[in-house]
Amino acid sequence: MKLIVNLFALLIILFTGLLTNAEPLKAGVSIDSVPDTFFGSWRVVAKIDKQKGETYFKPIAIDLWNLSRQGNVINLTNPFTGASASVNVEYAEGNLIRFTKTGNYDGNKKLTDTVDLKLMGDTFTGINTLTLETYSNFDNSLIRKDSAIYILKGEKVSGESITGN
Repeated sequence: MKLIVNLFALLIILFTGLLTNAEPLKAGVSIDSVPDTFFGSWRVVAKIDKQKGETYFKPIAIDLWNLSRQGNVINLTNPFTGASASVNVEYAEGNLIRFTKTGNYDGNKKLTDTVDLKLMGDTFTGINTLTLETYSNFDNSLIRKDSAIYILKGEKVSGESITGN
């Protein structure tokens, strides 16, 4: 039961942006390459498509993403929970965007969250690939790797940040 609760918390972290490593966009990806339609508030539904390993991943999640820009940093926040994270964009061309977040989870685990989106006006579709690696507390060797793929659908709620940023 504790594992299910921890994984539910993990999914909340992923979809609300609690990982707070603020990083500017990587060299080679211009902030100007990110379409203006990417910014604003989105209602996001994530449904699990595939999973591998022993970890239980929640079958469906519904959340609110508020995407805003400040200088060369893109922020993803949830205005209801107050959670926020910087999004490190790896790819942005036309209406296609990819970003990845990696962070520590529950002491000896590393979570990598890669999101690929295709913007279509006031909607987007995409894939969220999660990888949860568990490392040994003894020698830090990889002892388990679990993964899940979610299908994403997003609908624009508003064209600008609803927090006023």
